[in-house]
Amino acid sequence: MHKVDKILESMKENSKNVRFEDLVKVCSYYFGYPRIRGSHYFFSVPWEGKPLTNIQKTNNGKAKVYQVEQVLKAIEKLEGEGFV
Repeated sequence: MHKVDKILESMKENSKNVRFEDLVKVCSYYFGYPRIRGSHYFFSVPWEGKPLTNIQKTNNGKAKVYQVEQVLKAIEKLEGEGFV
């Protein structure tokens, strides 16, 4: 199993304990390289209406839970619409 697949499975099981660096790896794999502005990482998505996914690190090096959930939904949409 690919490392990104393992991280993604772990994210689906527990969105509350995701390392920010792992979320960046998953987002980079699915959405390409980010645009970085300060602490915010912006990833483009290939559909109209919401062209960016935004993530940022918490003080403890973890990803914000609601952003992990947004990324999971975006990946699900990508797969459902045949982009992946």
